[in-house]
Amino acid sequence: MRRRVLQATIAAVTVAVVLLGFPLAFLGAQLVRENEMQSLQSRAQSVARTIDFRIDQGIDLTDRMLLPYTGPEPDEVDASVVVRTPDGRVLQAGDRIAGRTLSVHATSGTGADVMLYVSWWDVFWLSARVIALVVVAAVVAFAAGIAMAIWQANRLAAPLVYLAASAEQLGSGQVRPRLEPSGVEEIDLVAAELARSADRMAARLASERQFASDASHQLRTPLTALSMRLEEIMLATDSDEVREEARISLEQVERLVRVVDDLLLSSRRSAGGTTEAVDLIEVVHQQEEEWAPTFEAAGRQLVVEVDPATQVLATPGALAQVVATLVENSLKHGAGTTTVRSRPGGPSGMVVVEVADEGAGVPDELAGRIFEREVTSGKGTGLGLALARDLAAADGGRLELAQRRPAVFALFLSGVPASLRPDVVLPLGAVVTGRPDRRRRS
Repeated sequence: MRRRVLQATIAAVTVAVVLLGFPLAFLGAQLVRENEMQSLQSRAQSVARTIDFRIDQGIDLTDRMLLPYTGPEPDEVDASVVVRTPDGRVLQAGDRIAGRTLSVHATSGTGADVMLYVSWWDVFWLSARVIALVVVAAVVAFAAGIAMAIWQANRLAAPLVYLAASAEQLGSGQVRPRLEPSGVEEIDLVAAELARSADRMAARLASERQFASDASHQLRTPLTALSMRLEEIMLATDSDEVREEARISLEQVERLVRVVDDLLLSSRRSAGGTTEAVDLIEVVHQQEEEWAPTFEAAGRQLVVEVDPATQVLATPGALAQVVATLVENSLKHGAGTTTVRSRPGGPSGMVVVEVADEGAGVPDELAGRIFEREVTSGKGTGLGLALARDLAAADGGRLELAQRRPAVFALFLSGVPASLRPDVVLPLGAVVTGRPDRRRRS
């Protein structure tokens, strides 16, 4: 939208400058030329009146009397004055004009012919000054139009990006983003409807979370008691058939207990965690400080190539855990230098965080199932990458294996517009930095 507003405003200013500036420059140049020619004509008539006066008074006609009319004033164009008297004499004052000239003619009452010659270029440069002034005014108007277009585009685009960020956070779990009035009636109407939808969603999610939590707590106690009873039956009976049935029932109860625990854990996870504007470099540097000693002990190097100005929409703790999982995976399964870099993800505003190493890469038989649970090459549990992918998806991003050999994992996140202030655009206001992870690794 910003681009469209800029293009429309610049086009309007350009049309106005072309339609008004060119005619104004042409008319101004013509007006200056006509005024100068009228001024020369007035000087020629003054010379004619001076000659008539001198002839009537019997005063001699000399070249010197013509000097005041050759243009001694600073604002007058230098002219060459030539007078042919009634008795045939020729009087001349001023330097003769070389090259292209303009001339005016006047005849006195006594029959003397007066000619004034000026350089065509002198008159042209007077007109050119007017054209230059018009051009400068057009440039100033064009610059002012562009400045106004940028201001107006930011004024209209910022609330829309604000709405997009609010919608993204609404989808990521923050069901009541803070909405500020934009001053644009139509955008404020959309923001108000988004707030109402957020309220309805908040009530619905709260009810569902409460139900899942209550059901989990209510089911846990009888299931635990049932498990203990089945274990007692297995120990107390001598019948193999009864013992086998008790074992099968106990397995079913344990499966139900795991399901209840998963429901309770899911309810607790969904109750917290919202995306915020995060300085990516802070999160990556936190992981670099934590993992650098381990890499040095293994004879390897961890390199960070992240733009300090890059900001992403993510949950700080979840983002730190995803990056830590990828770095740890590179340490266990990769070789050589591990590089953590960021790059733009295209015109959509995405930011891509890549973790690459110089190892043998991912085996072909594991590449298609690398993010599945319990899929591992034998050096881990097979849960790290699956959990990292779930955490990335919860923040509206995605985690992919971008390259098999050498292995490159790409984390796609929503970027924060660099041209707009986060405290204006983002519902949460201030940008947060990655919080130190105080957990100890074994």
